[in-house]
Amino acid sequence: MRTAAIIGGGIAGLATAVGLTQRGWRVQVFEQAAAFETVGAGISIWGNALRALDAIGLGDEVRAVGARPGIGGFRDGRGDWIMRGSGDPDEVLVLHRADLLKILLAAVPAECLHVGARLDPAVFDQTEVDRMLGAVDLLIGADGARSGVRQAFWPDAKPLRYTGNTTWRLTLPAEGIAPFDGCETWRDGRVLGVFPMGEDQIYCYAGARAAEGVRTDELTELRWLFGAWPDPIPQILAAADPAAVLRHDVYTLPPLRTFVRDKVALVGDAAHAMAPYLGQGGCQAIEDAVSLAILASGPDLALALQEYDRTRRPRAQRIAERSLATARMAQLSAPPLVAIRNQALRLMPASLMRRGLARMLHWPLPAEPATSS
Repeated sequence: MRTAAIIGGGIAGLATAVGLTQRGWRVQVFEQAAAFETVGAGISIWGNALRALDAIGLGDEVRAVGARPGIGGFRDGRGDWIMRGSGDPDEVLVLHRADLLKILLAAVPAECLHVGARLDPAVFDQTEVDRMLGAVDLLIGADGARSGVRQAFWPDAKPLRYTGNTTWRLTLPAEGIAPFDGCETWRDGRVLGVFPMGEDQIYCYAGARAAEGVRTDELTELRWLFGAWPDPIPQILAAADPAAVLRHDVYTLPPLRTFVRDKVALVGDAAHAMAPYLGQGGCQAIEDAVSLAILASGPDLALALQEYDRTRRPRAQRIAERSLATARMAQLSAPPLVAIRNQALRLMPASLMRRGLARMLHWPLPAEPATSS
């Protein structure tokens, strides 16, 4: 029986644990927090990630708790449509991140889960891995953008880059809010998205330029920045609970030369932290997890890890680049450039947008190995 130690108990780590345990691995998941927290705000799960979740038997559970956000699209500062979505009901679900984490946690045997397991990157070499975790066949870094595993085993990796933007996320009850079409609104270099998250919840997120590390009364700042925007934004912000607002500065990870070093592999944000402007951060983490679980269960682990790097790294890094480009386009603030952008998008044929989306969502699931160990 092969063994794996997974550092990090978020979406990437838990999904990897599910996939490996289903394929006969003995897995241990080490989370530095005192508990596996099922918190957060909303998350979009696109068709590519749903296919990956189907491969580990969890797709239908996720569909059951997710909501179809409708046609979607982008509006300008007056509330006029710049571009409508494709209207394909199978493209994306919106659900609470906590619901996704609960589904993943329930699929991992309880004896595989360990909390309060903070590992010091300064001494996190192979000797330390063997001493603390035992001799494992595979060590997986799923410990986020500031990954200690990456710091220890990728000492040549460039540091995270602050994009100059911060984001806010929150959910709130839909009661008292008039029905609306989910959409993003772009104005003065700022972005705010609102989407129904089922019949009784709303997911709201926003982005704006800000100095790194600045913290304020977050809901007051949101209302000041966005409170006069087109409906339904004022009503949603007026009804929001200050305790529900989450704020994070946006960092990206410069491209790594490899996602694999010897018997160490990176998944999720540890491998490719990206700007959250295509809704693909969590989706790519799920793709990583399922790909690694399938490939690593073949007869030759070394070759499987090479294949994981060969297939996952170009795709994830390409989507990270596209996410950052989308952020820059959405946050244009110079009026002439905004006018050109809006007009170009209004003239874009819907078929062209659908083809671009289809290319992003196209992801061939790795074939299950003919034999596994």
